[in-house]
Amino acid sequence: MERMITYQIQAEDADVRVEQFLRRRSYSRQNLAELKSRNGSTQINGKACRLNQRLLTGDMLQIRILENASSERIPATALPITILYEDEDILVVDKPAGLPMHPSRDNYYYSLANAVMYHYKDCGGFVFRCTNRLDRDTSGLTVIAKHSVSASILGAMTKRDDSDFRKCETFQSKTGSYMNFMEREYLAVVCGMSSPESGTVDAPISRKQPRKTDCFHFQQTPETEAVCPLSERSIERCVDFEHGERAVTHYHVLEAKNGYSLVSILLETGRTHQIRVHMAYLGHPLAGDYLYHPKCRHAAVQANMELPASLILGFQGTQKAVLVPGVRVPEDIHGISRQALHACRLKFPHPITGEIMEFRSPLPEDMRRFYFSIS
Repeated sequence: MERMITYQIQAEDADVRVEQFLRRRSYSRQNLAELKSRNGSTQINGKACRLNQRLLTGDMLQIRILENASSERIPATALPITILYEDEDILVVDKPAGLPMHPSRDNYYYSLANAVMYHYKDCGGFVFRCTNRLDRDTSGLTVIAKHSVSASILGAMTKRDDSDFRKCETFQSKTGSYMNFMEREYLAVVCGMSSPESGTVDAPISRKQPRKTDCFHFQQTPETEAVCPLSERSIERCVDFEHGERAVTHYHVLEAKNGYSLVSILLETGRTHQIRVHMAYLGHPLAGDYLYHPKCRHAAVQANMELPASLILGFQGTQKAVLVPGVRVPEDIHGISRQALHACRLKFPHPITGEIMEFRSPLPEDMRRFYFSIS
């Protein structure tokens, strides 16, 4: 693909080197290295320039992006996807629950990446770059970058510190500035009612170290250990104040009834399973969450399901599994067969134009049916 990006230089950027100008807009080191390696990739007023050349007010800076690479290990699969928005730089998709983001060793053809590769199968090459990744059973909005520059800029938006986060309109900032920040809102149905109704969880998260006695692992044998070491099997995370990475979640209870609450959640950071871990840490795990809700875990243990071991461990045969990450819990546990979590809103500046973009996704049918059936 080829993309030409044009910037008109304003007074505040006068006498700034091209490289500095691009860094301020979150171009990565790799982006800059690629521009340096190709003649004519940067131009000022139609003439080729170097990255150390200084800009003047009124200059027209042009950046030429040329990509021929493709995600060759992701086969194109004709899967239905809901596209909410598309232009030369980004693709916004409303992902259904049950669809993984990426293919895996034992699930090679059924993922959002497969579907997107099929969407671009006639474009001569496409690299799948997802900015805000969702768990397989989390539904909702996700943004896919269509080239390396938009990927770098969008990625930087999700890694800003809390001073940038509090510029969001949700927290009544007077500046109203959304520069370099992506606002991510989720809806969740949690067990119990949070008190107070609004709050912030600032608790670091790390990978939970698995034990041989953990009920969600297969029987440990030399054969299974050789294929998939125990240390690599755990997908579970936990709050860990000693070794964890900082994780911050803001929540607000919208409604509560009969032991459940509908909660609006804003992410300040984006750790794996962050919302699920933090809600469980508060004592209000998500309904249907087999991994972090004790009752869901116990019910799955009681189910004692017979499952193909190859679903998780990548070797042949079947054996008795007590609980397998990625296997849905029967609906009779909470009335919903997955964690009740939906990415309902995204708001961010367009990575190239700076225009404020906002997308919304309504509560999906399974969560709606479950929550409104609660008497």
